[in-house]
Amino acid sequence: MRQARTEGLPQVLELLRQVGLPLEGVAQHLESFLLEFDDEKLVGCAGLEVWDQAGLLRSVAVHPDYRSRGIAGGLVRAALEQARRRGLKSLSLLTTTAEDYFPRFGFVRVERSQLPTALHASEEFRGACPATAAALHLTLS
Repeated sequence: MRQARTEGLPQVLELLRQVGLPLEGVAQHLESFLLEFDDEKLVGCAGLEVWDQAGLLRSVAVHPDYRSRGIAGGLVRAALEQARRRGLKSLSLLTTTAEDYFPRFGFVRVERSQLPTALHASEEFRGACPATAAALHLTLS
């Protein structure tokens, strides 16, 4: 697992396209994306957007050929550690497909209006994710 670099943007965007996740805002936050590779092939990613003292976990994706191998869990745990190291007070996410996956990491479903206001500047809140997306939140200690 490694931090994304600018030259990795095309691979990240292609993976997100393959799994149907939003591309908006990825380039602006690429430096805080974590990437998992099999040799030179990108097989997983997770992004962390930092907005004041709140974080937005986004773009947790695993290539379909590499699912059920623990890659997503490793990426989420690493993103949680990254958020804690940055001193964030909370981590939130929006999802249309994985609402049942994230509670294992301590996330709880909340109303979108309960998420930190700073997150509303994110592309995910400004239309990249539909209004029907489930909102999940985790308070970090």
